[in-house]
Amino acid sequence: MSQELVVALAGNPNCGKSTLFNELTGGRQHVSNYPGITVERKEGFFNFNGLRLKIVDLPGTYSLTAYSLEELVARDFIVDEKPHVVVNIVDATSLERHLYLTVQLLELGVPVVLALNMMDMVEQRGMSIDKEKLSKRLGIPIVPMVARSGKGKEELIRTIIQTAQNPRNNNIFTISYGPDVDHFLHEMEKLIDEKKFLTDKYPSRWIALKYLEEDQQIMEKGDAVSKEFSDYLKSMAGKVADHISKTLETYPEAVIADYRYGFITALLKDGIIQRQSVPGGRELTDVLDRILTNRLLGPIIMILILYLVYTVTFTYSELPVEWVNKLFEWLAKAVNKVLPEGPLQSLIVDGIIGGVGNVFSFVPLIMLMFFCIAVLEDTGYLARVAYMLDRIFRVFGLHGNSVMAFIIGGGIAGGCAVPGVMATRTLRSSKERLATILTTPFMNCGAKLPVYAMIIATFFETQRAQIMVVLTLFSWLIALVVAWILRSTILKGPPTPFLLELPVYRLPTLKGLIIHTWERTWQYIKKAGTIIVAITVLLWALMSYPKPPEEMIKNAGPEDKNRIELEYSVAGRIGKGLTLVSHLCGFDWKINVALFGGFAAKEVILSTLGTAYALGSEDGNEEAANTSLSQRIKDDPQWTPLLAWVFMIFIMIYAPCIATLAVIAKETGGVKWSLFALVFNTLVAFTIATIIYQVGRII
Repeated sequence: MSQELVVALAGNPNCGKSTLFNELTGGRQHVSNYPGITVERKEGFFNFNGLRLKIVDLPGTYSLTAYSLEELVARDFIVDEKPHVVVNIVDATSLERHLYLTVQLLELGVPVVLALNMMDMVEQRGMSIDKEKLSKRLGIPIVPMVARSGKGKEELIRTIIQTAQNPRNNNIFTISYGPDVDHFLHEMEKLIDEKKFLTDKYPSRWIALKYLEEDQQIMEKGDAVSKEFSDYLKSMAGKVADHISKTLETYPEAVIADYRYGFITALLKDGIIQRQSVPGGRELTDVLDRILTNRLLGPIIMILILYLVYTVTFTYSELPVEWVNKLFEWLAKAVNKVLPEGPLQSLIVDGIIGGVGNVFSFVPLIMLMFFCIAVLEDTGYLARVAYMLDRIFRVFGLHGNSVMAFIIGGGIAGGCAVPGVMATRTLRSSKERLATILTTPFMNCGAKLPVYAMIIATFFETQRAQIMVVLTLFSWLIALVVAWILRSTILKGPPTPFLLELPVYRLPTLKGLIIHTWERTWQYIKKAGTIIVAITVLLWALMSYPKPPEEMIKNAGPEDKNRIELEYSVAGRIGKGLTLVSHLCGFDWKINVALFGGFAAKEVILSTLGTAYALGSEDGNEEAANTSLSQRIKDDPQWTPLLAWVFMIFIMIYAPCIATLAVIAKETGGVKWSLFALVFNTLVAFTIATIIYQVGRII
């Protein structure tokens, strides 16, 4: 046997699969309490007694059918890469529902270890599970555990190795699907065996089931091998469908699902699960849900929680943000003293320190915001938010799963549009998915947050949390209205049903909160230290060159020289050119340059503004280093509270960053919808910003 074992982790969304992955590998994959977050394959490694275990975290799926990309990705990995062991993690508190995937894995004939996760919750609910009896009935090893605390981890690893070293025989797990299906199923299975049709990859009985379920992927593979025989199997499946339609008034897939659940129900009888009467009546989760998801109280509590998150974030981050600001001011002064005046000093002080420093200074605020979001995720509350908003989303033509994409994209300020767009893979309707992809970038991602924070601190210092709540609600409103317009015009189509699993409420672990907070904060820091530095240096060059002719500045005083040089630069000319249009929403050429830089990444808006105001400052370098961007903007007569609102709303809506556009192209299979988002979002932003500015001036 090879010294490296490949272990796939499979399970329903929100079963603790990603938590187990992190526990086994020490990996820093994002873990959440709501379905659909794991949309890509994740790998990590673990060494045990000289063996190297390659752990692959498959996307969360409810079944192995081909309804969604997650199901196809998980199934293809298991079939094509043949892991030594598939660890099926199940929520032991909802065993009946989670075993549906287990049954399908066993029908596929793969070596399975069943991990009964959340056994602590089982005990709290007064339940017990006879794992020996269940193991005997399923014919696979079972390990009880608590993934988030690591309890049962070592037993699981030993069981994985033992299963890989002693693979079970080739007896395929079978269940009866009733007289209306079994007869045809046996006949199709026999023919498939005789023809060796796709049997190099799949069990013959499983192939027959897929033809009965009209699985498009398997039928396409069958057509490629033998169109004639594949058509014959389709005709047999058609006869079964016709028979079931006439006799039971349903279809084969529904009958197959019914019999699988019937098998599971029978499996769990005779003392497998025992429930004791728990004093106190209803469980805590049910009691909390009656309040937190109440039709009237739920939305009110949701907005209050949002307000609390922003209040905590702004209140407790104020001092650390000031410390970081002072650090960069000290650094700028130190460089000014060491380096002689010239291009190199300007690059470092005005370009890198002035630009990147403004982005870095908001790290404490970002970190605190991420911590609050992690608390909401890990307790299970964000899943309730999705549940409550589903009713509203349907009115605007979106699906309940669109809520998850919005939340991940920054529905509560601090997310990222890139994973938000990728999270739309859980949507089955292509039109609902596309509408969600195009509107997710309207959410207030973590990159927009520092810009908002700086503007709010400058103009609305005493109302910071209230302004953030308004911006959050406004972003949702814009996204929903635009989605409704898209679904009523170019993306017309029927809605699809929504199924969401609400996890039980859990007390988050400190370790989990720290990991989640650091993961996201590190991504922000890394981006600021790499991409933002590169773009900032490029924009500094565009704002510094070419230099104006000597005769333009020879008679200018020191105050005018910097302004003339900046206006003469490439960026200055672009910014001034755009004012032909942008003056309608109150933007001058400096704002235009910053927004132009924001096409690359929204954080660049802040760094570009910092560079533009530093270069264009009428103060000397020494004074400029002592003046924050917030103060410079406040001193600029161009800026008013009205312009501050218009500026923030424009940033909220206009073109997604390059990374998001690339992901949209990848997810939609071409650049068409990326270009649409680029142009459409900018036009919407410009229209709304212009209306607000012009109306605001009149009022």
